[in-house]
Amino acid sequence: MLQNYFKIGWRNLRKNGIFTFINIFGLSVGLTFTLLIGSYVWNEWQVNADLRNIENQYIIQSKWKQPNMGIEITSLAPLAKTLKEQYPNLIENYYRFDGVSTTVSKGDKHFREDIQIGDSTLLTMYGIPLMHGDARTALNQPNSVVLSEKMALKYFGKTDIVGQTIQIESFTRERKNFMVTAVLAPISFNSITHYVSTEIPVLLPMSSLAFFGRDAAMTVWDNAYVVNYIELKKGIRPVDLQKPIRQLISTHASAQIRDNLEVMLKPLSTLHRENNNGLINKTLLTLSLVALFIVFMAVVNFVNISIGSSSGRLKEIGIRKVLGSKKGQMIGQFLTESILIASFSTLFSLVLYEVSRTYFAEILGKELRSIFSALPFFVVSAAFLGVLVGLVAGAYPAFVLSALPSIDSMKGKLKTVNQKSSLRYSLMTGQFAIALFVFGAAVVIARQVNYFFEKDLGYSKESIVWAPVPRDWSVKGVEKMETIRKEMTRLPDVREVSLSFEIPNGKTGFQTGLFRAGQDSTQAIFVPVLQTDEHYARTYQIPVRNGVFFQKAPQAVAPNLIVLNAKAAKMLNFATAAAAIGQQVRLQSFPQTFTVAGVTDDFHFDSMRQSIGPLAFIHLNTLNNYRFLSFKIQSTSLNKSVAALEKKWNELLPGAPFEFTFLDEMLQNLYQSEVRLKKAAQLATVLAMIIVLLGVIGMVSLSVARRTKELGIRKVLGASGAGLVLLFLKEFLIVIGIAAFISFPLLQMAMNQWLQNYAYRIEVSWLSFAAVVLSFGIMIVCLVGFQTFKAALMNPTQSLRSE
Repeated sequence: MLQNYFKIGWRNLRKNGIFTFINIFGLSVGLTFTLLIGSYVWNEWQVNADLRNIENQYIIQSKWKQPNMGIEITSLAPLAKTLKEQYPNLIENYYRFDGVSTTVSKGDKHFREDIQIGDSTLLTMYGIPLMHGDARTALNQPNSVVLSEKMALKYFGKTDIVGQTIQIESFTRERKNFMVTAVLAPISFNSITHYVSTEIPVLLPMSSLAFFGRDAAMTVWDNAYVVNYIELKKGIRPVDLQKPIRQLISTHASAQIRDNLEVMLKPLSTLHRENNNGLINKTLLTLSLVALFIVFMAVVNFVNISIGSSSGRLKEIGIRKVLGSKKGQMIGQFLTESILIASFSTLFSLVLYEVSRTYFAEILGKELRSIFSALPFFVVSAAFLGVLVGLVAGAYPAFVLSALPSIDSMKGKLKTVNQKSSLRYSLMTGQFAIALFVFGAAVVIARQVNYFFEKDLGYSKESIVWAPVPRDWSVKGVEKMETIRKEMTRLPDVREVSLSFEIPNGKTGFQTGLFRAGQDSTQAIFVPVLQTDEHYARTYQIPVRNGVFFQKAPQAVAPNLIVLNAKAAKMLNFATAAAAIGQQVRLQSFPQTFTVAGVTDDFHFDSMRQSIGPLAFIHLNTLNNYRFLSFKIQSTSLNKSVAALEKKWNELLPGAPFEFTFLDEMLQNLYQSEVRLKKAAQLATVLAMIIVLLGVIGMVSLSVARRTKELGIRKVLGASGAGLVLLFLKEFLIVIGIAAFISFPLLQMAMNQWLQNYAYRIEVSWLSFAAVVLSFGIMIVCLVGFQTFKAALMNPTQSLRSE
């Protein structure tokens, strides 16, 4: 019996080749997109799953009442260690780290690397596997270093390097040899080694902090910029630590910290997905819904074409029923055919998945597993999904066609089937509504992302290159870098050069309280403090509203000057920006009083997700800290100018890598998630359009075939070709109108909610929706018109002869 089902099913699929192709290709597109999204969702859910005792692993994060007092992902430096020491019955283990970047060298190889300086518990606490070395002792000794496999190959060309050394540079430009004690085995992305870096950083023991002059800060309770992890004892819950944590903070931290800090324990099992206000979870939900909609649209095509083509099988159904076939057997026949189509679609989708996996991975910024690396789980999952879709898609046509009365079937009457046309049009309306929703969402997302890059940021982003410099945070170090800066300005293509600790990427060295001299420090507003030289405003072309940016060259910079942005001046209750010039202000934790030298216009130092906040600039001579040289280039040949910069750099800073970045590229990274969402939305729109157009082709072809004789009669009675085309178009235009009426209120509500994530956003205009409907309608009109026009040109005598 089953063999006969497959034989008959195969014959019918071959007989209706065009409709079989539409069904298989449509389902393949939907299944491929679902498999790609499913692979991405699975990978995101598996982040941190490989870490040891993941159910007991937590990170200590901070929630601040006062904006800019600290950041969420870090907490008080001694907290995790003190919890372990004073509450060993609650805490199994702890790990903390401080992140820096500096130059790492081996022979003539010099690269700037991210370095993670942390407790020796790292490898054993999380069960991180090693290719070489001993996890129990690798980070115990001073001047030891642990490298990833990629890093080992980068510097040594091999991985068996335990006992060899690399050279690391401090912030005073001292260089010291560190011995490699372990090489990590390949590990998946996780929230420990990848928390602040995209690649696994160089791992150093906590004792190495002294080499960078940062060891004292690890014992300071007001240092809120250290990442803290803890492992709880079995059976201990986060709520059990609330009282101990409050007691420690009350005992050791300052009043300002006590009054403004709320400590939160977040499980590592969900940390990755819940960071940034659950951005990953929202993305996963959105993509999953889009994948579901895409599959639904392919299923709609299958159902509509199956029911629409039933007229060709009415006599077959009637004969089979007269000869004794039962309803269950008819259902089995039709389900077999749908499962056959789904099986071919699944096989084709596996091929499409492997072909498109790399491209899709670039859009999402995450590597997706190959089919071959995930066997047999991946193939089994794909087969299950394919069969499920086949059953769902084939169930309704099977039950509808098997329920046709035998006499009506033998006579070829379509009344019973035509009664189901309302369902077919309802499904098509739903399909069109989803397509318009996806299309409209892609337009809004694209407009918002383009707005990020087109809006005036308050400073110039054109032709600016920046590069990290070697650090010697001393008076002599600053003087040397000033000399190098002046040498760079002599290059013919360089317009301005600035030395600073920050670039406009939202990352500041520190935040502190700012208040007017003579006021109580409790009235302070907390501001990010930027450390720059006097050339920073000219390099980035930040308008100075009043006063000067520290000092006009070539005069020497007076000590203890500060520059505010307009927002900070307003929040300090200065009547105007001009009124702030010459006034005295204080910074918490600084002994000296600062004089306001200038007030700049507000500009976007951070992303447009946040409103422009208060900022303060102090001259880098105040703390002798710097990280970057920024270059304003005036040549039209950027590549030539960068090459000249690199040549001069190597002359002035031998052994220091010239790792430059254009400011435009940095902005792309700043809005990386939005750019990826834009690309994903555009891809979903293309797929939705393909499925919709395939469905329209099938529906129109079936309708024309079923109404061939009607077309001939109408033409004999004087109907024009345009009139016949309009006869078919009318149905689709009505469906488009209803779909637009359904989708656009939902689209406006969803997009307005999404745009609330951004302080600076576009207005959702009905003109955009109208353009989407018009574009969609033109595509449908052209496709339907082309197909029906061919039928309208047919000789009426041939039309009237057709059965």
